[in-house]
Amino acid sequence: MAYAKYFTPDSNWTFYATEYDGEDTFFGLVEGFEKELGYFSLSELEGVKGPMGLPIERDLYWQPKTLKEIAPELFKI
Repeated sequence: MAYAKYFTPDSNWTFYATEYDGEDTFFGLVEGFEKELGYFSLSELEGVKGPMGLPIERDLYWQPKTLKEIAPELFKI
């Protein structure tokens, strides 16, 4: 279940958080050049700017979804 979504408003990167350690580290789905599961940090997200200089934002209207709903192609056998 992805509980939070972060995105770059001026590029195609999106981060879906499924786990959070309560300090700085998330685990979840990262969509950029490819879709992959992995770790990313809040401090990293806060320090990144997109190509037009815009910061990464949290989608405040995001409703939790399963990873299968977000990226069904990752679950094809």
